[in-house]
Amino acid sequence: MLTYQDIIKEDDPRLRQKSLPVTLPLAEEDLQLLLAMNEYLEAGYDEEKTEACGIRPGVGLSAVQLGHLKKIIAIFAYDEKGGIFHYGFINPKIISHSVETAYLPSGEGCLSVDREVPGLVHRPRRIKVRSHVYDFKDGSLSERVLALEGFLAIVFQHEYDHLNGILFFDRIDQTNPFHIPENSSPIVFKQEE
Repeated sequence: MLTYQDIIKEDDPRLRQKSLPVTLPLAEEDLQLLLAMNEYLEAGYDEEKTEACGIRPGVGLSAVQLGHLKKIIAIFAYDEKGGIFHYGFINPKIISHSVETAYLPSGEGCLSVDREVPGLVHRPRRIKVRSHVYDFKDGSLSERVLALEGFLAIVFQHEYDHLNGILFFDRIDQTNPFHIPENSSPIVFKQEE
């Protein structure tokens, strides 16, 4: 199983390179890579595993973070209402986005960035994505167009940036890191009862 040590960190030049499309049907090595990425994310929700296996929890992972310049993303996240979103993406493309933006009030973090980076990242609140989507529940792979909003849109865009050699702090306004544009609003999660 992957550990936090397997994830390359921000000084690795591969994180600044563009990932390449993956051939379909999916080669066995690419499927195994996707499944290993998912296993890491799943383990992050299990306190015992995080401690025993040296895992820093995360909600998304791109293949480049494991040193593979391939357009592969895994996401295991909960939206603002507690709904689960658990898919792999092969050769994804953002095909449209809203003008309205959103941000995480606490800022973004990244498994490849092992330090606090103060500042807000403003990203489109809604996006449409075309991709081959791998369903971790049933193992199916199909081409789909998905509409993502809020936190899930932010998570997806963060991982998508990795495929283009962009890290989240590249998107922080360097002169005014906590500036909030007029068209941007915070992501608010439903309060636990």
